[in-house]
Amino acid sequence: MCRQSRHLGLQKERREMFREVPVLPVVVPVAAVVFIALLAHLRHRGLLSVPRAAVALAICVYVAGVVANTVFPIFLDKPRRDVPWSTFVNLVPLVDYEVADAVMNVVVFVPFGVLVPVLLVRASWSRVAGASAAFSLTIEATQLVTARLLGGGHVADVNDLMFNVLGGVVGFGLVVAASRVPRVAAVIEPFRWR
Repeated sequence: MCRQSRHLGLQKERREMFREVPVLPVVVPVAAVVFIALLAHLRHRGLLSVPRAAVALAICVYVAGVVANTVFPIFLDKPRRDVPWSTFVNLVPLVDYEVADAVMNVVVFVPFGVLVPVLLVRASWSRVAGASAAFSLTIEATQLVTARLLGGGHVADVNDLMFNVLGGVVGFGLVVAASRVPRVAAVIEPFRWR
């Protein structure tokens, strides 16, 4: 049975056993507050424009979607305490890792790699890789904590981290390549936060 099928079966089994925190009533209000804060930040710096507001909205929708699909489900009933932490983490690279999971993790982080150079004044390969690693590590650590303490439905996986970073770098590569075309660079420029 593939990893995704096992994951879905585990989620269904856990939903039947535990009460679940609803995703949308948590993620949507948090994203709305962050969106308002980003708009206020842009206005304070004198940078508020329709293209930059669109980037702020894209950031909120993207991060909300990533959190909704990587951190949730979170369960209200705590799981048994006799389950070891190691059950909820995989630190061995590429063992029993599905190609579909690798592709999905790359694709999910391509938008991150596109957004970082729009936000940073001096984006570089190393900065984008570092930002991708930090964001992915935050997700994986949250998955570990929620899985252990709240019966979350995900496992923290070093493979996810590696392929997320690759996705961020691919997204940055797309922006770098697109920016070399003068007409495309002129379209991208109004969206930059500098």
